[in-house]
Amino acid sequence: MEEREGEVRWDGLCSRDASTRDAALENILQAVLRRTAQMSPVKEDPPPEFLEGRLPSATALDRLNEMLARLLMLSMRCPFRDVREKSVSILSNVQELGIRIPRPLGHGPSRFIPEKEILQVGTEDAQMHTLFADSFVTLGRLDNITLVMVFHPQYLGSFLKTQHYLLQMDGPLPLHYRHYIGIMAAARHQCSYLVNLHVNDFLHVGGDPKWLNGLENAPHKLQNLGELNKILAHRPWLITKEHIEQLLKTEEHSWSLAELIHAVVLLTHYHSLASFTFGCGISPEIHCEGGHTFKLPSVSNYCICDITNGNHGVDETHVSPAGSISTTESFCEVEALMEKMKKLQECRDEEEASQEEMATRFEIEKRESMFVCCSEDEESAPTRDVSRHFEDTSYGYKDFSRHGMHVPTFRVQDYSWEDHGYSLVNRLYPDVGQLIDEKFHIAYDLTYNTMAMHKDVDTSMLRRAIWNYIHCMFGIRFMLICFL
Repeated sequence: MEEREGEVRWDGLCSRDASTRDAALENILQAVLRRTAQMSPVKEDPPPEFLEGRLPSATALDRLNEMLARLLMLSMRCPFRDVREKSVSILSNVQELGIRIPRPLGHGPSRFIPEKEILQVGTEDAQMHTLFADSFVTLGRLDNITLVMVFHPQYLGSFLKTQHYLLQMDGPLPLHYRHYIGIMAAARHQCSYLVNLHVNDFLHVGGDPKWLNGLENAPHKLQNLGELNKILAHRPWLITKEHIEQLLKTEEHSWSLAELIHAVVLLTHYHSLASFTFGCGISPEIHCEGGHTFKLPSVSNYCICDITNGNHGVDETHVSPAGSISTTESFCEVEALMEKMKKLQECRDEEEASQEEMATRFEIEKRESMFVCCSEDEESAPTRDVSRHFEDTSYGYKDFSRHGMHVPTFRVQDYSWEDHGYSLVNRLYPDVGQLIDEKFHIAYDLTYNTMAMHKDVDTSMLRRAIWNYIHCMFGIRFMLICFL
């Protein structure tokens, strides 16, 4: 009889206790051996009754491949050395039985950052190991977002703490709702990386697989959240009190205020994380679709040893350098930007601009930066796997102030996080306001005082301009604002 998936327990690997991990690894080894026995070739022509139960079904093969892919991920991404080494050993044993094992695709966690520049698991110092171990124990993985965000360890610590609280600590929403809302938010931005991660997490915490067939199969309560998700993701300046009131109505599928606060924080968290994922070129996780392959490499003598050495064979996701910017050109752009910052600071020191002059500058910069907005013709239709999790697939970002149209926007002087949002969130979802506030402050002040090869640079004006401009794109206006 085929082994049920539930009998393979991976949770033990997330224990800080070595003996618990060892017992879990032994259980996984035995499960893999039982599955590989079904795949072993039969040399002679046995009677039919001998073959019964030995011929692999498509489902059995898929489950074995899923296990092998997960072991590949553990061999490279687990912060516990014993788990990495045992995973390599299991894969080697399977390979010796004549069964093809997976190999990683690409070259590291990011398509934009060379793998050699990213901290390798197993080479981290004690402080970073603690951070990696905490992440692995919490999530059951050390994902590519963490490995890229580790360039900013202070922010990473705050990010992981906040995300852990939102997804796993006590709160108004049940665990499977939290992951499903994460799926809805990531899907709205067509971020298949985050969707795939939270599909797995949703199922792991007992979510109903039928919900994953489409938003229409989820409870009406979650379906009702779709409109707010859509507007928050693409045109948040259009949100009105009526949208909130509609969700809070005392009906069968209504939301409590505490539940809605939790849901909105999750939506905005994953809308932002989708931008980080795209902006940093985050690669698919090794054990997920697109992160590994069972095809033979195009180079000879590939073996499991190559995995730990970082030799992945030919990079199937190789990008041509034809469109890359030369070092000289990039250097000149940095020099020009620094000169512009210097002049702007000098002008600012001499005389503060009037409100009318700032408004004029704002309009000029707005017109000159129109080219950064995507045209409707450039929008690509999302894949079915992602688009099934939201409605109105044609809805997307549009400049809120194009062609002289007047659209109500938010002014930070009228409503701000510090004066209003913080207290509201903390009152209805205790401690989350503090966690978010800490994350905001770290991001706002984060600098290494460098620009390209230049050191000891005051980056405050550039960082403020970027901060304010991003807010402006989403309908939040600063009345006292300077643009580069």
